[in-house]
Amino acid sequence: MWHGHYIRYFEDGREAFGKAFKLSYLDVYGEGLAIPVVSVQCDYKKPLRYGDTVCVETTYVNTAAAKLVFTYKIYNKETDEVVATGTSTQVFVDVKTFQLHLTLPAFMTLWKQKWKLAL
Repeated sequence: MWHGHYIRYFEDGREAFGKAFKLSYLDVYGEGLAIPVVSVQCDYKKPLRYGDTVCVETTYVNTAAAKLVFTYKIYNKETDEVVATGTSTQVFVDVKTFQLHLTLPAFMTLWKQKWKLAL
């Protein structure tokens, strides 16, 4: 399998996380913000082959900084083996000006309170 697909699986994991925990791209966009990826890292452990089915475990990493950090584990669904791990970082920017937000947006403070995450 082409190595770039693993990064796409990370994206799929972020989208599923966002839908499940009300932190989707549209939720953030509704706050007047975008969250571009500024860093992504992937460690390839075992190869996948065409036709393999994967499961992506996506974990939010709590940080006081004005960014979203996620970690990932990609499993081969048939063998339950970890085939890749990685991280991604996204920052908050204004959707109109792309001005970087240096402090945590208010809606994220409320989101963290809802999920009982330390601020």
